[in-house]
Amino acid sequence: MQEMPGSNISVRRNMLISLIAFLVILSDYFTKKAIVAKVMPFDHINVLPFLRIVHVENKGAAFGLFAGLGNIFFMTASVIAIIVVLFYIFRFARGLEVYSLSLIFGGAIGNLLDRIRYGKVIDFIDIYVGEWHWPAFNVADSALTVGIILFIGANLLSGKARRSG
Repeated sequence: MQEMPGSNISVRRNMLISLIAFLVILSDYFTKKAIVAKVMPFDHINVLPFLRIVHVENKGAAFGLFAGLGNIFFMTASVIAIIVVLFYIFRFARGLEVYSLSLIFGGAIGNLLDRIRYGKVIDFIDIYVGEWHWPAFNVADSALTVGIILFIGANLLSGKARRSG
């Protein structure tokens, strides 16, 4: 059943989308602010035998790729992605997709705010085993990753349901 704009269900859904995105943006903002204030670039704080807090300034995309494309390119790509996500959320998203796209939206906004403020993204979570380190990431990246996994899962499950039903 299609929900009517302005209906109680639609208002609650929009509030949920906003709340999830806001919590991601807020936690991303304050964690990055603390890192910038307390940890010098390329310094680190050991937390666990496989986890440390670092201060990495990423001018590229995931894993620092394509840094040579410049900040304007990444800001433009972020704005386009945010518009596409919002369009999809309000036009097509149902069920688990709403949660997943809310995480993606919040994560994209979080990293876009960094690009606007600093001209780069602040990464600070460093997971490693021995000498092998996963590229540093942040709360926004985590929300993006979880959101993408949930989105794929939701679509695989709905595709499975359509084939069997």
